[in-house]
Amino acid sequence: MKYAKNEAKAYAHETMRGIWAAALNPFNENLEMNEEGLRKNIRHWIDDLGIQGLFIAGKQGEFWSMSLEERKRNMAIAVEECGDKAGTIMSISDQNVDTVLELGRHAQDCGADYVVVHAPMLSFCHDRDEVLYNYYKHLCDRLDIGIAMWSHPDSGYLMEPETCARIAELPNIMAIKYSVPREMYARLTKMVGDKILVSTSSEDEWLDNIEELGWQLYLCSSPPYQLQTKNDLRMHEYTELAFAGKFDEARRVRDSLEPVREAIRSTKPGGKPTAHGKYWQELLGQVGGRVRHPMLELTEAEKAATTAAFENCGLQL
Repeated sequence: MKYAKNEAKAYAHETMRGIWAAALNPFNENLEMNEEGLRKNIRHWIDDLGIQGLFIAGKQGEFWSMSLEERKRNMAIAVEECGDKAGTIMSISDQNVDTVLELGRHAQDCGADYVVVHAPMLSFCHDRDEVLYNYYKHLCDRLDIGIAMWSHPDSGYLMEPETCARIAELPNIMAIKYSVPREMYARLTKMVGDKILVSTSSEDEWLDNIEELGWQLYLCSSPPYQLQTKNDLRMHEYTELAFAGKFDEARRVRDSLEPVREAIRSTKPGGKPTAHGKYWQELLGQVGGRVRHPMLELTEAEKAATTAAFENCGLQL
C-alpha cells in the first residue's frame, strides 16, 4: 500500500480529486467477462477523457452477478490498466462479511488505492446506529486500506448523517458515497468538515456542490464517460472552471450538456438502466456488451429510439 492505515484520511484528501467514474463491465455474447474490452474502455476513460479515478466492481459493474474470482480479476485488471495514471476504489460490498474481508485483502494485495463498502441490508432492524458503527468498525479493525462508506436506498434505508459522522471517526474511513437527498449530504458535509470526503453520484448537482459545499470529489457513476468523448470534454471543462472559481463560465458549460442528459433520460427504460448504459457506450465507440440476469436487454425498438436521440444530442464524436 502507498500509505499507512492512520494516513488514509490525509492520503485521500491529497489524491481523490475531480471526476471518478463507476465502471460498467462488458460481457460477451456468452456472458463471460470481456477482459480486452474492459481494458480498452479503461484506457479510453483515462487517456482520452482524463477521468482521474475508477470505481470498480460496483453495482454499475453488476458485481452481484459475478463470482468471487471474477470480482478479484476485475480489480486486478483495473489496477494494471490504471497504473499511476488514475486512482482506483474497489467495491468489496457483499452481504457476507467474510466475503467483504476477503475482497478487501485482495484489494490491498493487488495495489488498489481504496475500497468502498455498501451499507448492508438489515432485516427487521429499526435502530441501526450501533449495528452500522460496529459493522464498519469490524472492517476497519481487520483492513489497513482506506474504506469509503456507501449509503443508497437499495439497502432498504439510508444511513443518517449522525451515524455517518460517528463512523467517520474510525481511522481508515476516508470518504462516503452518499446517495441521499441533498439536505442530508449537505448536513453531513458540515458535520465532518475535512475529516472525510463526502460525495454523491448526481452529476446534475456536482457543480453546485463544488460551489456551495466546497466538494473536491465526484464519486461516482457513469456520466463521466457517457456525457463525454475525446473531442467533447465538457464535464471535465466545467469541473476545472468551477475548481478555479469561475462559476458563471462553469454553469454555461454545464448547462450546454442538458440535451445529452435529456437524450439519456428520455430513452432509458425504467427496468433496463444497465443495458441502456452499455448500448449508449457502444454508440460512443466504447465496448458495451450484454447484461447478466436478472437484468434485461434492450429491445430493437428501444435501441432505435436511443440511437435517434443520441444522434441529435449534440455530442461531438
